[in-house]
Amino acid sequence: MLRGSKVGLRARHEDDVPVLTAGLYDDPVNYSRSALRPWLPITPPGSKDSPFVVDGKEQRNAPFSMVELDSGALVGNAVLWGIDDHNRSAHIGLGLLPSARGRGCGTDAVAVLCHYGFIVRGLQRLQIETLSDNAAMLHAAERNGFVREGVLRSSAWVTGEFLDDVLLGLLAEDWKPNAKG
Repeated sequence: MLRGSKVGLRARHEDDVPVLTAGLYDDPVNYSRSALRPWLPITPPGSKDSPFVVDGKEQRNAPFSMVELDSGALVGNAVLWGIDDHNRSAHIGLGLLPSARGRGCGTDAVAVLCHYGFIVRGLQRLQIETLSDNAAMLHAAERNGFVREGVLRSSAWVTGEFLDDVLLGLLAEDWKPNAKG
């Protein structure tokens, strides 16, 4: 397990899938705000069609279950996705269960993913794309040293309207571990 100060990132357990599906996927509005594809109903719930099922075949993604260190409770999903070994870059994605929001878990998870990307994987660049109204993710990224590099205007279709995406980047040489100040 990769450990931060509040959360740990560990391999996905089979019993995590229904919890993550119910907490992050079954709300079409929440899912639409974070996904690159439209929401579709999954039948039956917890099936192998859940986006949280890990089969180990996809090498461009490193999915983790996020657990609270104090209690061991599952609090969300964290992923390093779009890993490009040639250009040594990847993207960060998070999904916090509603009960875990507003407690600093996201900021800590971004820090742990930075450690994983830069130290464990030897990447040069990490990137976050988030909706311009996602204050929590913008805060988590900037507290960890990410810099706003641009706005992709009207680039995300979310439940009937286009929203702006903010692009943030962090280079290995600019990363300061544990600098969440």
